Amino acid sequence: MLPKRLIEGLDEIRLRNFFVLFFLALAVPTAVLIWQAYSQLKWEAFHQYRGVAEELTQRIDSRLKDMVKIADARTFADYTFLVVSGDPSANFVQRSPLSAYPVIADLPGVLGYFQVDTDGAFSTPALPPAGTAAVSLGISDDEYSKRLKLAQELQAVLADNRLVQSRPRTSLLRELTSSFDARGTPFDEEKVAATVGGLVASVPADKDAVDRLDAMRVESPALYDTNYSQQIFDQLNQPRQNPGFESGSAATLESDDAIGEALQTEQRPYRVGKVSDLKLDAELQKKSEAVEREIPSKLLSADDSVLAYGRRKRKEQSALPESAAIADNEEIAIVAGRMNLRISTFESEIDPFEFSLLDSGHFVLFRQVWRDGERYIQGLLLDQETFTQDIVGASFMGTALADMTSLIIAYQDDVIHTFTGRDSLSYPNVAEKLDGTLLYRNRLTAPLNGLELIFSIKRLPPGPGASVLAWVTLVLAIVLIGGFVTLYRMGLSQINLARQQQDFVSAVSHELKSPLTSIRMYGEMLKEGWADEEKRQSYYEFIHDEAERLSRLISNVLQLAKITRNQPQFDLQPTRVAELMSNIESKISSQIERTGFELRFNRAEEADRATINIDEDCFAQMIINLVDNAIKFSKNAENKTIEVSSRLSGDNRILFSVRDYGPGIPRDQMKKIFQLFYRSESELTRETVGTGIGLAIVHQLAIAMDGNVDMINAEPGAEFRFWFSISKQGQ
Repeated sequence: MLPKRLIEGLDEIRLRNFFVLFFLALAVPTAVLIWQAYSQLKWEAFHQYRGVAEELTQRIDSRLKDMVKIADARTFADYTFLVVSGDPSANFVQRSPLSAYPVIADLPGVLGYFQVDTDGAFSTPALPPAGTAAVSLGISDDEYSKRLKLAQELQAVLADNRLVQSRPRTSLLRELTSSFDARGTPFDEEKVAATVGGLVASVPADKDAVDRLDAMRVESPALYDTNYSQQIFDQLNQPRQNPGFESGSAATLESDDAIGEALQTEQRPYRVGKVSDLKLDAELQKKSEAVEREIPSKLLSADDSVLAYGRRKRKEQSALPESAAIADNEEIAIVAGRMNLRISTFESEIDPFEFSLLDSGHFVLFRQVWRDGERYIQGLLLDQETFTQDIVGASFMGTALADMTSLIIAYQDDVIHTFTGRDSLSYPNVAEKLDGTLLYRNRLTAPLNGLELIFSIKRLPPGPGASVLAWVTLVLAIVLIGGFVTLYRMGLSQINLARQQQDFVSAVSHELKSPLTSIRMYGEMLKEGWADEEKRQSYYEFIHDEAERLSRLISNVLQLAKITRNQPQFDLQPTRVAELMSNIESKISSQIERTGFELRFNRAEEADRATINIDEDCFAQMIINLVDNAIKFSKNAENKTIEVSSRLSGDNRILFSVRDYGPGIPRDQMKKIFQLFYRSESELTRETVGTGIGLAIVHQLAIAMDGNVDMINAEPGAEFRFWFSISKQGQ
C-alpha cells in the first residue's frame, strides 16, 4: 500500500514515470552485476579450454619432435640404396632402411627420400645405383618401374620448386635401358614402354634416338637449368615474397612453360588466406595470458627449447660401397668381398633438419651434410594433406575442442589448412570467414617452427555456474518485472480507488441530503398545517418513499462496509423459490407503481417448486438494487416495464433475472459496471442518482452465497441475471 500523501499527489502518468525510474534504478545495477558474473564465468570457461588447447599443442609438438629426432638420427649413408652394416671391415652390405617400397616412414605423408649433390644432381634411396641390375637385388620389373615412377615424381616436385637440376625425360629412359642392359636383357621397345608405364612412351625407344636427344643438351641449353645453386635451399625459410621471381631466377625461366609454372606458383594454390586477414577477438586471450604471467612458469625459453631438442651439428663416420655392378641374386645382404666391392669410409658433418613449405604445396624436411668439402642436401618430401590430417587433425578431432573451436594451421603468414570441428560439414575457403574469439595460438618447436596452430572459438560452452546464473537471472527478471507491474497496478488501483471514494463521498452526500431535505420540508408543512387533507396523504407517501430510499442507501453502505472488512454474515436457509418471489413482489410492487413503471413477474412452475439455500434479506437487497438501477436508467424509455423472472436452467440451477427496456449498457462498460464505485457518468454532469455501489454489492452478495451474476443487452434494454444452485432438499 502506498502512503496516502504520495497517492494524493500522483496521477496515472506521474505514477508510471515514478515506477519506471524506480525500476531502472534497481534493474541497471542488477544487470551490470549479472553481466560481470557472466563475463567472469565465460572467461573461466575460456581459460579452461585454453589450457586444453595448450596441452594439445604441446602433445602434437612432442610427437613431431620424437619423429624428427628419429629422422635426424639417420646416417648420411642411409640416403643411398646400399649401406654397409655393422663394422665396415666385415664388408657386409645390405639395403638401406630408406630404400623400402612402399615407402616406410615414421612421419605420416612421406612421399619419398632424396639427396641432392653440389651440382644439383638428384638421387633417391628408392633406386639402385646406376648400372646395377635391379633383379640381382631382388627387385622385379614391375617393382622397379614403380620405384622409377616414384623417383620421377620426387624429382618433378623438386624441379618444379627449382631445388634440383632439371633434365630431359630421355635421361630417365637411359637409366631404364641401362638397367635392362645390366641384366643382359635384349632391348625391346614394347618392353621398355610397358615397364615405364607410359611415362616416356612418347620418346623414341631406340638407342640412336636416345643419343640424339641427349645431344640436344648441347644444342639447346635453354631446356636445362645450368645455373643451379644449392643456395636455393637456404632461401626456403626466408620471408615468402613473390616466390618464383627472386633475384637471379629470371635467367632460368626462358621458356613459356617455365614462366607459366612461375605464375602458377605465385598464386599459391595451397593457401586458404592470410593470418592477418583473420577476424579474431583476442581480448580474452590477453586476459588469460596476463594471469598466466603472474604464475611462475617452468617451461623452457625459446633458446633453451632448441637445446632441449638436441638440435646441434654432429659428426659421424660413414661407410659406403663404391659403385660397381652386382651380379648376384642376394635379396637382403651382399658380402662385399665375394662381390669384389670396395668399402669407402669417410667423416661427414650433419646439420640439424630444417622444414619448409614449397610453392607446390608440399612440405620438405631437409638437412645439409658436409663431406670432403662438398655439401649435400638430404631430406624427404611430405604430402601436406596427409601430414596435417594424421598429425594435427586426428589429435584435434579426438578432443572436446572439436565441438566448439576451429583449428587453423598457418605457415609463416599463410593459412594453409583449417579444421572446423565435428559440427561442420565444410571448410571455409577464405580467411575472412574465419572469425570468432582467439582461444590460443603458438608455433611448433624447431625445425617445425614455421607452422603455427591457431584455435578460434566458434561457440563457447557455458561454464558450470552458467546455468545457475541463467536461472537466477530469470528469477530476478520475473520478480522485478512482475513485482513492479503488480506494484504499478496496485498504485494505479489505489489512485482510482481514492478518486472513486471521493466520488462516492460526493454521491452519498447528495443522496443523503436530498431525501433528508425532502422529509424535513414535508414534515414542516404537515406540522404547520399548511396542507389540506388530500395533500397530507400524498405528503405522507412521499415522506415514506424518501425514508425507504434513505433506508436502502444506508443498508447498502453498511453492507459495503461489511464486505470491505471481510466480515459479511449470512443466514443461509433452504427456501422455496415461490416464497422468495412472493416476498419480493410485495416489497417492490408499490415502489415501482409510484414511479410510473409496470412490474411483471414471470415465474416458471418448476422453478417455484425448487428450494435453494439463500439469505432472504440479501436476496431481497439484490433484487431491489437491480430494480432501482433499472428505474434510474430507463426512466426515459417508451416502454416503462420492469420484468422479474425465475426459471429452471439446464444445469440444475435457478436463474433469476431483472430486465428493463431502456438504452442498455455500452459494450466497453459491460465488464466495469460491477466494479466498486464505478459510474458510467461523470459526477459533475451525471443526470441519474446513485452512489455506484449497488451493482457491486449485487455481485459480491451473489458470489458470497455461491452464486453468479451476469449482464446482457436484451435489445432493447438490459437484463441482469444471477444463478443459485438447487439444494438437495429441493430435488
